[in-house]
Amino acid sequence: MSGLALAVRQIGYENRAFWRNPPAAFFTFAFPLLFMVIFNVLFGEGAAGFFTPAIIVFSVVTATYTNLAMMVTIARDEGILKRIRGTPLPAWAYLAGRIGHSVAIAFLLVVIVAAFGALVYRVEVPWTAMPAVLLVLVVSAATFSALGLALSGLIPNADASPAVVNATILPVLFISNVFVPMESAPEWLDTASHLLPVHQFADAMMDLYARGADAGLPLMELGVITLWGVIGVLGALRFFSWEPRR
Repeated sequence: MSGLALAVRQIGYENRAFWRNPPAAFFTFAFPLLFMVIFNVLFGEGAAGFFTPAIIVFSVVTATYTNLAMMVTIARDEGILKRIRGTPLPAWAYLAGRIGHSVAIAFLLVVIVAAFGALVYRVEVPWTAMPAVLLVLVVSAATFSALGLALSGLIPNADASPAVVNATILPVLFISNVFVPMESAPEWLDTASHLLPVHQFADAMMDLYARGADAGLPLMELGVITLWGVIGVLGALRFFSWEPRR
């Protein structure tokens, strides 16, 4: 069997393992919708146009960066990664399975959040800008997957993974126009946040949602996100570990 076929089978295995854990699957999809409802209650239903693309960004980041960083670290400390290296399954196929599953969950979350926003809050889906939307989603999912793998190599052990991952992403979400609009942020904070991929991802999605095809292709945002993707790949190559830390 070819390496590509093994990678596809690994994606299938990861998906079956995910859906066989109903509580984890339920909360994976419930949390983004819960956040949408809470934020729209707090800020008024008129804010749905902001929070629908914002929660889409949150969902993709959570499904890729957060999920991969935590789950790969746990698998490493449990010795699963080390055992995988001793099987005929190519290492890259195993990681492709992990990444493919995370990206599939991310895109399913995008569909659910977009549909929820359209049906409940009447937020129009930017159909006319769908090619640009899909490109932004694909590049962003790849970037945050690479960053998640890179971070897993820096986390000392599985017990520390939730704290480290949340410490690296939650503050960024708050300053990146995701959880709250950054209209009155200090200039230095706004400038700094624009250097981060989350803010660029959020800006691109919000502009596409607001203006549709008139927004065009967000080249600057895609450039910054891609640069962080390269950093993530280099970081993963440098720091990723298959064996538990001692």
